[in-house]
Amino acid sequence: MTSRTPQQSAPGDRNYTFASRMAHTPRSFIREILKVTERPEVISFAGGLPNPALIDVEGIRNAADAVLKADGRSALQYSTSEGFLPLRQFIAGRYKKRLGLSVLPEEILITNGSQQCLDLVGKILIDQGDPIAIERPGYLGAIQAFSLYAPVFHPIPLGHEGPDTALLADLCRSQDLRFFYGIPNSQNPSGITYSAASRRELGSVLADTGTLFIEDDAYGELDFSGHSLPSLWEYLPEQTILTGSFSKILAPGMRLGWVAAPAKIMEQLVVAKQASDLHSNYLSQRIAYEYLIQNDIDVHIRKIRQAYRHQCELMVQVMKETLPDSVSYRKPQGGMFLWLTLPPGCSSMEVFNRALRENVAVLPGLPFYLDGGGTDTLRLNFSNASDEQITEGMTRLAAVIRHECGR
Repeated sequence: MTSRTPQQSAPGDRNYTFASRMAHTPRSFIREILKVTERPEVISFAGGLPNPALIDVEGIRNAADAVLKADGRSALQYSTSEGFLPLRQFIAGRYKKRLGLSVLPEEILITNGSQQCLDLVGKILIDQGDPIAIERPGYLGAIQAFSLYAPVFHPIPLGHEGPDTALLADLCRSQDLRFFYGIPNSQNPSGITYSAASRRELGSVLADTGTLFIEDDAYGELDFSGHSLPSLWEYLPEQTILTGSFSKILAPGMRLGWVAAPAKIMEQLVVAKQASDLHSNYLSQRIAYEYLIQNDIDVHIRKIRQAYRHQCELMVQVMKETLPDSVSYRKPQGGMFLWLTLPPGCSSMEVFNRALRENVAVLPGLPFYLDGGGTDTLRLNFSNASDEQITEGMTRLAAVIRHECGR
């Protein structure tokens, strides 16, 4: 048996020194849960995955073949930080068509999914201790991305039609907020869509301040009606940073998103992007653009909307038939999530743990709250489950809730 000298340490015993920012950054609760839900017997409503059956594999394969055959060496080379210009032109054109916005291609930066947008925003706008506002409940990915830069979070409660603008106005005056981050369309996790009136009021509140609005539009194309409400860019073109993603309408594995911002902000975003990864996956950009010009993306998006609307309506129907009346929920206008509120005194963590034992995974609401709330809430994803899984999984979950919360 060998002895260890004082200079040696057993594996895992070494004391590493990490940057202080890491102490402020939570692990992704969702990513940790997904490790559990990889078991084939688990019916998962916990993640935020698009329906894999709706990914046009054949179309993407054809686009990839076309790019590699016509311009393979260029597509596999380094490229510009801003991204493939024709793809940015397509995005700008779609903003004009869908929302009536005049966004220039030069005001668009291609990113590695919309999550990188949030990281870049944090890098250029947040110094340690800066006040920022975020919805309550807030998107977990944004909480994690911004936490890295150690701001002071100010949660803004969401009502059925949008954020508490009176509270936001008070905070803008008293705290000099750097920005307010929100998801106006089919918010994650609550599913709430800001009303047209709420958007106008939000624009009016922020117009008299130096506060920016970070508008995450990841689900804007997924409104079940196919209608689009105004972007805050319409009211605040010099104060709005828009983020978007191809993950929900094309394929998440391609890791393509974008951020649109006024020119002076874009200059800083490009510098931060260059320091981060030089440029996003150029081959994916070229394939995405080729797919978009070969196919009618509106037809594809309508197919996604119809499927998600059906899955949502099925989940709601099973909930009506099986859940206790003491459980409340609100049917979303689009997106991928349903938000449940359990009766008073019923713990979402207890429901989560018991549901896992019944091979059903749900997401407790706690991680979406920065102030200790959400102990009685659950987020359910309906987009990544078959009809049979929705029916069986919700029946099991209802039995768990009845056991934990009473009838």
